[in-house]
Amino acid sequence: VQPPEKPLQAEEWNKLRENFQSPEIFEEVMLNSMIRCNSPIDVAKSLLTHLAKRNGDIAYNVLVKYLTLCVQQGQVSEIRDVYDIMKVRFKILESGAYNLLIRGLSNSNQWRMALAVLEEVKKIMIPSRVCYESCIKAASRHQEMKLAFELYNEMLAKDVVPTLDVLQSFFDFNRGMKGAELQKELFGILLYLRENQIYPHKTFMWSIKLWFESLPGGNWRGHLTNIKDSGQCPVCKHQLEDSNLTEEEYSNLSERIIRDVIHGTDTFRKTSPKELEAFQTFVENRLPFDIVIDGLNVAHIKSRRMQCENLFDAVNCLAKENARLLVLGRKHMLMNSSNWKREIMEEMQNKADFFFAENISEDDAFLLYATLRSGKHCKFVTRDFLRDHKACLSDSLTRHLFRKWQRGHQIVNTLYKVQKKCFPYFFSQQPALRYDCVVQTTGDTWHIPYKNVFEEKYSYQVPRKWLCIQQK
Repeated sequence: VQPPEKPLQAEEWNKLRENFQSPEIFEEVMLNSMIRCNSPIDVAKSLLTHLAKRNGDIAYNVLVKYLTLCVQQGQVSEIRDVYDIMKVRFKILESGAYNLLIRGLSNSNQWRMALAVLEEVKKIMIPSRVCYESCIKAASRHQEMKLAFELYNEMLAKDVVPTLDVLQSFFDFNRGMKGAELQKELFGILLYLRENQIYPHKTFMWSIKLWFESLPGGNWRGHLTNIKDSGQCPVCKHQLEDSNLTEEEYSNLSERIIRDVIHGTDTFRKTSPKELEAFQTFVENRLPFDIVIDGLNVAHIKSRRMQCENLFDAVNCLAKENARLLVLGRKHMLMNSSNWKREIMEEMQNKADFFFAENISEDDAFLLYATLRSGKHCKFVTRDFLRDHKACLSDSLTRHLFRKWQRGHQIVNTLYKVQKKCFPYFFSQQPALRYDCVVQTTGDTWHIPYKNVFEEKYSYQVPRKWLCIQQK
């Protein structure tokens, strides 16, 4: 449906509605079309006036669509009017409407009103990322950095994950700004990247570099570089942190994961204490393993092939070095089916130990237990990120050790096609680096790994490009 170019009278709207195939949804379809075409606001307003006269009021979802158009065009007085109507008619709004109101107001000279709406939201729900970040950017644009950082820290405290975009904006808005407190907050963002193993993209990296170089009297200089395999930075000759854990760190981490994650409450939601006990006995009788494989996860790596073939390729590839393998499977793999051929399963069981859990079990806890109990040398294979388990570890030091251990021990398996005549697929393993690939600092140097392109999703691919920043 094509929206009109100018406001219409009641009879003209009625005529359009009658000619529409589903009159009951005419207004919603028309407003969607107006949003898409960015129609003049007075055209949309004439539709709402007509609706109010005809029905006596305007439905919630129609008001939200009108609000969307107002926000799209920055019509601040209209946004305020819609908010006033909504407050009177509906005691509580849903998060989508609050997102729109805060986004619309924070981009205007009425940005402090967005903060008032944010306070309203906090009374009934945890505000969304959009709500927080719109207010943070508004405060930053108006040089109210203390307020911006208060909102950012509140957001983190409520486990609302910030986008790279808002993190980058802090470095852009604070360029050339004085103040030890501000510097401390921005260093805190770099440490947040470190703790969460986040790799900034190229434009974010440039913002960080320019911010450091703009610090009054700071004498910071940034250089782009590639770190040598030895872990030495070619620019400042500094040796990056080793990726291996010390014996003490490993034993602490191992104890914590087995206590908090495996014997913690989260495991038993998907597995029974009896099964976990059977698994522990199975592992203890066969220790140590060299590689532990999440069988079901690897089996799904290539969707157009039989799942048992994918797993078979992985087992064959990893068993070449005479490695002792443990494959974590599910009981349904033992039932002869289109995806699980009995003869292939039997052949695999000659090359690796298999533990078949119930079909609703929690693989990750088993994977971690078998790997950690096997010792520091043992690696594991899965395409999962094990993020849930990181969340079970209560303090940031243990979380950092977990991520560091994960970076050095997780084999990332990808299937590549080679010549069709011979073996059609092979596994690629991303080798563990000798140095730790995270943001790191010595006080007068910072080393920041970065990606060429923006990636919203968490990625395994460890960047090889680094920003080295030194204080001269």
